[in-house]
Amino acid sequence: MNEASTETRSVVVEREIPHPPEKIWRALTEPHLIEAWLMKNDFALAMDHRFTLSADWGSVECRVLEIEPNKTLSYSWGGLGLESIVTWTLTPTGTGTHLRMEQTGFRPDQPQAYHGAKAGWPRFFANLEQVLARTE
Repeated sequence: MNEASTETRSVVVEREIPHPPEKIWRALTEPHLIEAWLMKNDFALAMDHRFTLSADWGSVECRVLEIEPNKTLSYSWGGLGLESIVTWTLTPTGTGTHLRMEQTGFRPDQPQAYHGAKAGWPRFFANLEQVLARTE
């Protein structure tokens, strides 16, 4: 019976974005661009770098776990009892990039965090697309 309690859920958002991976990568990794679509931050593109994302509702403690330039970025995302991992995957397409974000690690006893992420990430993606549209 205990195994069920260790199962976690994931939130996945995928979009086809009409910009090259390199441009999207910059928006995912440059602090002033991250702030424009996600949150204030002290991000640095370095393995094991610890950074904080902060918003008016609170903050998220993160650590860079994986970097594959223009392809994969992964970092831990912890706060309010949540221990999760966010992984971005960029795949070039004929018209731009297939961008996939997966946040894993939502426990069954964290419905608020899970539903918050399910509601929040599509909004962040919309913001990201707006930032990309006005960034050279």
